[in-house]
Amino acid sequence: MSSTEESGGWQLTESDPGVFTELLRRLGVPLIVDDLYSLDSESLALLQPLHALIFLFKWIPESASDSSSASSGVPDPEFPGFFAHQVVNNACATLAVLNALGNIPSLASGPELAELNSFTTGMDPQTRGLVITSADWLREAHNALSPPSAISLDELGLPKKSEDAYHFVVYLPFMGSVYELDGLKQHPVNHGPYPEAGEGWLQRARQVIEARIATYPPGALEFSLLALRDDPLPALQAQLTQLQSAGLDSEAAEIVARLANENSKRERWAFENSLRRHNHTGLAYGILLALAKAGMLGKAKDEAKQVMKTRLEKRRERGEDMEED
Repeated sequence: MSSTEESGGWQLTESDPGVFTELLRRLGVPLIVDDLYSLDSESLALLQPLHALIFLFKWIPESASDSSSASSGVPDPEFPGFFAHQVVNNACATLAVLNALGNIPSLASGPELAELNSFTTGMDPQTRGLVITSADWLREAHNALSPPSAISLDELGLPKKSEDAYHFVVYLPFMGSVYELDGLKQHPVNHGPYPEAGEGWLQRARQVIEARIATYPPGALEFSLLALRDDPLPALQAQLTQLQSAGLDSEAAEIVARLANENSKRERWAFENSLRRHNHTGLAYGILLALAKAGMLGKAKDEAKQVMKTRLEKRRERGEDMEED
């Protein structure tokens, strides 16, 4: 999402932990991104250490610059940390990531990102945004898992309609307060201090995000929440080695199970990312267009519906059989 109409070659990015984690790997950052399905204490505790929350929401132009509509945050024009404006379309995902990474102390990164951060030090947010989105290597990393669409619907003469726009922002702790970093806003938004005890900054972040969600109609689902966290694999592997050395087989078995889950997740991410690198939209579009021109699209649609209906009925029957057994 952007306040401009030009994408500058940046493509849309999915709100997917595998995509974001691959981007972090390309940036040389030893963190991962995980899905977060709940803001309850137990879910958040499982992801610690947790550095930032990446929030995707349906963008409403009327409230884009009105922070009071979502919370009681206060714009901070004197924010001393890293903050960049979004100046091109479709770059908000990577910009949200950079706005988060730039405010994590002593974070390791690859040479290109380190050089970019050093070069933009002291720049105002607008200039920093221009420099960031002009970096060819960063745009290529961003686009690597977002293949360009090979489809055009112009030939079909379909009515034009506007699509919903979605936008990424970041919530993170900085100098004792929870900040919202939104590249479409002029300044970072300070949502107030957080207690050091208990959940710390996540307690305040939960309140802010829940208040923002509450501004949408009841039952609205136009949200996604991702957690930027330490990669748990090194710590789990070290813990497993210690437990095995101490002969604590029961405790070690629990760590083995957690490692297996993490590795399985990464295998799934790798498989899904491999699919994203191949754009099959053109093939699907060509088949649909050929069927339409031959007057067979309606028949193919009816047959597909019947196939799906038959599959669902067979699944129900298998389910009933299992229940009877």
